[in-house]
Amino acid sequence: MGRFDSVVPPRRVQGRLLLRCAAAVMLACLAGCNAVLLAPSGDMALRQRDLIIIATCLMLLIIVPVIILTLLFAWRYRESATDAPYNPDWDHSTVLELAIWAAPLLIIIALGAVTWVSTHQLDPYRPLTRIDAGRPVPADVKPLTVEVVAMDWKWLFLYPEQGIATVNELAAPVDRPIAFRITATSVMNAFFVPSLAGMVYAMPGMETKLHAVINKSGVYEGFSANYSGAGFSHMRFKFHGLSNQDFESWIQQVKSSGQGLSTDTYLKLAQPSERDAVQRYASVAPGLYDLILNRCVGGGRCMADTMALDRSRGKFDPFAGICTARNTAATAPVFASESARNDGRVLLQ
Repeated sequence: MGRFDSVVPPRRVQGRLLLRCAAAVMLACLAGCNAVLLAPSGDMALRQRDLIIIATCLMLLIIVPVIILTLLFAWRYRESATDAPYNPDWDHSTVLELAIWAAPLLIIIALGAVTWVSTHQLDPYRPLTRIDAGRPVPADVKPLTVEVVAMDWKWLFLYPEQGIATVNELAAPVDRPIAFRITATSVMNAFFVPSLAGMVYAMPGMETKLHAVINKSGVYEGFSANYSGAGFSHMRFKFHGLSNQDFESWIQQVKSSGQGLSTDTYLKLAQPSERDAVQRYASVAPGLYDLILNRCVGGGRCMADTMALDRSRGKFDPFAGICTARNTAATAPVFASESARNDGRVLLQ
């Protein structure tokens, strides 16, 4: 019998093999991961990455010592440790109190200061002041304006200066600031290109903004980061970072597609659909984005007109004012004329 006492039972051997196989599979899966948040290609995302690392390191200054001391105390004062000191009358230690309260307080102050400053510097509504750490934005460089519409379940990108539009395809020149104007057609969504900048929400009847820049040429993944229904999983697009010459060539390719995005075409496009292929439009109906923002593409009174009328009648809801398209080319004249006609003055948003 003694010869078989050291033999490992078959079930235990199988369990060890399964654990080793599971570990190998997990390592193989992690080997294919792309830690894009830790190696972004845009200056805004890079600065956000640095903030995450700094905040994590500051918090680890407390977490790591606490874990080490917990394990040390558990070992030092274990039940079998007969030589551990016993002080039943101990009730206070000034040094210990200072260590317990001063260290976390200093770290919280440092973390709060760093976060407060970075939050204002990385405000997505704030126009960029630099291309990267060593280059400010030249005074003669105008940001590229891109109007983003989150639909069910696809992305529509409008280029007002170029007069083109695309579905599930976004492009921008390298080292040129991009000014995104973002809205949605039906439900709340989130616009996210991890290599470019942080996530910004898209909401129907409201406009959010994002200023960013891409510093390296390449093709990057963009997607929806907020659940919005059945087709959410496939609500993805490619973001192309191009040189100025390649970006101009891309614009000409879109313009040569021959298809125009009229209001009727848009209404058909806005119908829910999944896994949509890339679509390009050589022209766009005038003021289409403002009509989408004001939820009046299909006709009827636009939101800005309704709020201007309510305001002139003294029924304006301050909270609803958040939802207006403020000072847009299509709605500001209407708003101003309504206000001036009713009370003799122009109310600025």
